[in-house]
Amino acid sequence: MIARLLKPIVLEKIGQGKAIIIIGPRQVGKSTLLAEIARESGKKVLFLDCDEHDDRQLLIDATSTALRASIGGAELVLIDEAQRVKNIGLTLKLFTDKIREVQVLVTGSSSFDLANEINEPLTGRKFEYMMFPLSTLEMIRHHGEKDERRLLLRRLLYGFYPEVLNAPGNAPQALRDISKSYLFKDLFAFREIRKPELLEKLLRALALQMGNEVSFNELANTIGSDQLTVQRYLDLLEKSFVIFRLSAFSRNLRTELKRSRKIYFYDNGIRNALLNNFLPIDSRQDIGALWENFLVAERMKYLHYAGKFPNTYFWRTQLGDEIDYLEEQDGQIHAFEFKWNPSRSAKMPTAYAKTYPNSTFTVINPENYLGFVAPESA
Repeated sequence: MIARLLKPIVLEKIGQGKAIIIIGPRQVGKSTLLAEIARESGKKVLFLDCDEHDDRQLLIDATSTALRASIGGAELVLIDEAQRVKNIGLTLKLFTDKIREVQVLVTGSSSFDLANEINEPLTGRKFEYMMFPLSTLEMIRHHGEKDERRLLLRRLLYGFYPEVLNAPGNAPQALRDISKSYLFKDLFAFREIRKPELLEKLLRALALQMGNEVSFNELANTIGSDQLTVQRYLDLLEKSFVIFRLSAFSRNLRTELKRSRKIYFYDNGIRNALLNNFLPIDSRQDIGALWENFLVAERMKYLHYAGKFPNTYFWRTQLGDEIDYLEEQDGQIHAFEFKWNPSRSAKMPTAYAKTYPNSTFTVINPENYLGFVAPESA
C-alpha cells in the first residue's frame, strides 16, 4: 500500500465542524483513501456509494430528521461519487448545520455539477482538496529516491495511475482501459456532449500540442467544428480533470503575449494512451513535451499537498522569447526553464531580465528535478 500525502491532511480536519470534500479524476484512489480513513479514524463509520441507487436515494432532498434516522449511530459518514446526488450541497449543509456531531467526508470524480451544487450552500462550511494520480514524492517515500530516479523514463511514458503502478507489466493496456472505461464516463453522460467523436478528436489534437500554445480557431479547424464548441469542450475536460491550462504572464512589456494559453494533461500515461504511442524515450520526437508536462503536473501535485498556492504561468513575447513556467507569490516571481538534456544550458531572456530584474531563474533537468517536484526529499 502506497501512503497518500492527502491522508494525514484529511485526518487532521476530522472533527472541525466542516464537510470535507475530495475531488479528482476517476481511478486515482479516492475510494481506497476513504477506506483507509475509515480504519484509522477511530470512529463508527457509515459508507454510502452513490453509484448505488439505494444509497443515492438516502441523500436526495433529505431532511435532517431523515438523515439522522439513516445514519443511526455513525460518527463519520463517507459519501463516494457525490456528484451523482441531486442537491448534494443542501444535504451536506444539513450535516454541517443540524447534525454537527457527525463528520461528513465526500468524494467526487467530476466537478460539472458538484462545484455548482456545493459552493454556495457550503460557503465557509467545507475543506476542499484535490486528489491526483500518485506523485513523485509519494513514490519516493514508498520505495526511496534511488528507485524513483531509476523509474523516471517509465514515469514519462506511463504516468502515475495506481492501476498502472500495481500492474507494471500491463501498463499500456491498463491506460487504454482507464481512458476508455473511466476517464470520459462523466463527460459522455453530460448533456452538453452532443458529438463524442468531436471530443475524441479534440483530445488527440491537444495531446499532439501538449505544452504548446493552443488556438481555439486552429483547434476548431483541426476537428471540423467551431470555436464555441472547442471552448465549451475544453472547459468540460478541465472540470473532469483530464487537462489543465496555464495562462500567459504579462505585466509591463508591450510585446508580451497576454491571452495565450498552454494545455497540459494531469498524467503523461493518459496522454500517451490517447495517441496510442508508448515508444521508448530514445525513439521519440516528443521527449521535450513529455518532460515539460511531467514537471508541470508533478509540481502542481507537490504545491497542492503542501498547501502552497502561487499563481502559475508561462511567459512569451511576440518576438519568440519564452520561459516554460513561472510562479508568482507575495510579489516574488520565480522562473523555470525545462531541459531534458542536462548538457543544454539556458539563460534568462534579456527582455525578461530587464523587465523583471528581481525574478529568479532556474533550469530544471533530470539531474536536479527532484528539488522541483519533491523538494522535501531532495
